[in-house]
Amino acid sequence: MKCLIIEDEKVAAERLQKLVVQSSNEAEIVEVIQSVKNAVDWFMHNAQPDLIFMDIQLSDGLSFEIFEQAQITAPIIFTTAYDEYALKAFKLNSIDYLLKPIDQDELQCAIDKFSEKSKTKEYPPALFENLLNQLSNKYKNKFVIKVGERLKIFTSDDIQCFYSMEKAVFLQNKQGHDYAVNYTLDQLEELLDPSRFFRISRKHIVAFSAIKDILSYSNSRLEIKLEHHSPEELIVSRERVQKFKLWLEN
Repeated sequence: MKCLIIEDEKVAAERLQKLVVQSSNEAEIVEVIQSVKNAVDWFMHNAQPDLIFMDIQLSDGLSFEIFEQAQITAPIIFTTAYDEYALKAFKLNSIDYLLKPIDQDELQCAIDKFSEKSKTKEYPPALFENLLNQLSNKYKNKFVIKVGERLKIFTSDDIQCFYSMEKAVFLQNKQGHDYAVNYTLDQLEELLDPSRFFRISRKHIVAFSAIKDILSYSNSRLEIKLEHHSPEELIVSRERVQKFKLWLEN
């Protein structure tokens, strides 16, 4: 069973290789590919594998873009960190998936399912175009945070800003309460909807819906006032002012 892995995270790819080999004595990893570009090139110059393990978000785009440029007829098991919205789409289209971090038993079940069917299925390009359109506009909208013995859920509508302080990152809700989150601001900048959130400085990301006032500040900078008390002065850095103004207009 020749298997192709498309995964841009080195540690995740190495772990997946070990799990696949452990799950099937017949498994042979023919290649590990890290990008959309390299995957397209590989399919143009190689025969179809028996099974593909494919991550959704690669270093240069979403893996569904591969289907726009190359013909793929091999069965696919998606390995994904996406939430229920994306997984529902996969289920409706009868595509197997494994939610990261990958569980050995779930991987074994997926491979067993493939072995039982042992049929090559061609997926229509329209299927992946639809998923690509959905996932391209999919941003993180919920944060689950443990507070004592309870879990609190915050949606994007509840949040007025994120900020870093003393090597930690915090979410501040629209009541002015602060909660630590397990993300860096760099990660949040990628996960959040850019039409709703803007990183005004190295230390702050603000929500459009929470902005109450914008004031001129020294050195051609701007000061942001939110609906509720913010952790400290929120200053739009000089190099971000122009982009911030454009963001406000869009």
